[in-house]
Amino acid sequence: MLSCQNLSVDAGPSGPRILNAVTAAFKDNALNAVIGPSGCGKTTLVKAMLGILPAEGELRFAGEAVRQSSDLLGHVSFAPQFSIAHPGLRVEEALSYALELTVADPVLRVSRLTEILGRIGLSEHRRKKVSDLSGGQLRRLGLGLELVSNPPCMVCDEVTSGLDPRSEDDILEVLQRLRDEEGKSFICIIHNLAKLDVFDRITVVYEGVVVFQGELDALNAYFEIPDALELYDRLANRDVEDWRARWEASGQVPPQPEATPVDRVPEMPGVSSQIATLLRRRLRLFRRDRGYWLLTLGITLGFPVLVVIFALDGIPQLRGLSLNSSAGFLQQMQESLRYRIDAMETASLVNGLILFQVILLTLIGSNNGAREIAGERQIFEKERFAGLSPMAYTLSKLLFVSSLALLQGLWMTLFVKFICEFPGPLWIQATVLMLCCVAMTSVCLGFSAIFKSADKASLLSVYLVGFQLPLSGIVLALPEMLIWVCRPLINAYWGWAGYFGSMRDTRIYDAYRLESSDWLPSPTLSIAVLGLQFLVGALMVFWGCQKKQWD
Repeated sequence: MLSCQNLSVDAGPSGPRILNAVTAAFKDNALNAVIGPSGCGKTTLVKAMLGILPAEGELRFAGEAVRQSSDLLGHVSFAPQFSIAHPGLRVEEALSYALELTVADPVLRVSRLTEILGRIGLSEHRRKKVSDLSGGQLRRLGLGLELVSNPPCMVCDEVTSGLDPRSEDDILEVLQRLRDEEGKSFICIIHNLAKLDVFDRITVVYEGVVVFQGELDALNAYFEIPDALELYDRLANRDVEDWRARWEASGQVPPQPEATPVDRVPEMPGVSSQIATLLRRRLRLFRRDRGYWLLTLGITLGFPVLVVIFALDGIPQLRGLSLNSSAGFLQQMQESLRYRIDAMETASLVNGLILFQVILLTLIGSNNGAREIAGERQIFEKERFAGLSPMAYTLSKLLFVSSLALLQGLWMTLFVKFICEFPGPLWIQATVLMLCCVAMTSVCLGFSAIFKSADKASLLSVYLVGFQLPLSGIVLALPEMLIWVCRPLINAYWGWAGYFGSMRDTRIYDAYRLESSDWLPSPTLSIAVLGLQFLVGALMVFWGCQKKQWD
């Protein structure tokens, strides 16, 4: 069972100490309650013992040292305060995907699903959406998600908090049955002191220190109170160090358990299997989220139409100027002022339309990636603790959003080119615009992975899109030094340059070059830079998903 010795946790490098040299041991095959006033360090204690929070001191499971959270994989599960599951899934789908991510044997997964639904009392609600469950049913589902790997020990953070008395009793009955029938151990943070009679061992935490561990009768006797409901008032009457000294001198501190053999952890699914499961789940959630897919469909189909609307008045002139370049054409432009002006206006229109396409694609990329990871960060952290590979999760996200971005960039290219008849090779233009959208999607996905707040990730992505136009140097004149500092980072510039560069052998390009002598990168270079931006975004995603960001 879990135990710790001299466990300390600080709130950051210069922050206050939250846990102060805590020593505790929890009872095996039992219900263990962790209680204490609000803000005393209960949740910090259990998270530190699980390796979720960095801590100093010694951690053990079954008497063996625990150096990192992966040492507890398959042996200990963690149920956060509120059930962590995708609201768009049905109950049986949420459990089935959790089983696919943690159990390799497909036959075992089927039997475990039926067994878990029965254990948590949700068999008749298996087709109900998670978003439609009551508070008590959500807590039951949370327990079910922790049972998928059949761990011998489960840690539950405020498993009954906020429930009505009937639902609270139902949850406690489920825990008792699991203890009595399957020999499971539970460590439960609770607030309702009236329910302590169902627990086998009670741990009292006060101002970051464990000041008691024992049964309910022993607790009442130790603190000299007639009822546990008076405990917190009693604690407030003495300094925490007095309580610590008294507890250490009492001779009642449970000994650290000796090493005992534990069952072998079942085989986990491989990375490729987890990727396939995550992609299937993401596609199902995408289809179920009507608002999101309608927005995605709307901007995918609508933005190219918007580009064409702005091009309607200039399409006749554009088609007349889309022919291949020739010496006669250059001479004609030089000799005829009127023709030169018309050509310049048409080239300016094309230039603006290309830039418009690129800016819209950066906006699409922001929509694709900004909230993708941050919006489900706690689900990811919970699944990682249960055995989900961060590599599998990262690759699944990159595959999903990149595939979407590729389709959006391709559609933008085909639709606008068909209507406006832009000259130049289709495959180069499609490659540039697809990479433009994919690169911005990847970078915004990186923001989503780094920031655990979806709002912060979205806001930064919006700012990034907003600066694309002014910092590109295409429309607004910028100092030379600023241009070359900014341009490698500006997605829109390379998308525009790559697309416009594909028209190098056309009259449109010649007309533009008569007005501008600035260096213009080749489509090959633009594609390479956009590809590099995608890789930078992907590295941000990998780095962000490696960091633990629990609430």
